[in-house]
Formats: sequence, structure tokens, C-alpha cells
Amino acid sequence: MGAIVKRSISIAGHPTSVSLEQEFWDGLKAVAKQQQISVSELVAEIDKSRDGGLSSALRVYVLNKARAE
Repeated sequence: MGAIVKRSISIAGHPTSVSLEQEFWDGLKAVAKQQQISVSELVAEIDKSRDGGLSSALRVYVLNKARAE
């Protein structure tokens, strides 16, 4: 796995930073492109239904999407 990359992102108008491996960023970008929304919009959707930390929720989301294919 690649190194963890920290990125700034806006969720519901509030800036935050998220640290993920590049592979997970790539997965989020691919899903956002498929759904024709921005990565920020996708992250905001995931954020609404998460129970734990945001980075973990994003990883699980990307993993579940990959498993569903």
C-alpha cells in the first residue's frame, strides 16, 4: 500500500482534513466520477451516515464499493 496522503476537503461548508492512502483517494475519485458528483459531495454523503472516524468510514465505503463490483 502507498503512503498516507493528507488532503483538505470541505464538508457541508466546513473545511477539514482527511488522511488516506492514495489507493483510497483514487477509489473515491472513481466513485464520484461514476456518480457525476465531486469528491467533496461524496465525502459529505458518507459523513452523514458514519459511526466512527471519517477516514475509516471512507476506507470502508471504498472497500464495499469494490466488493460490490
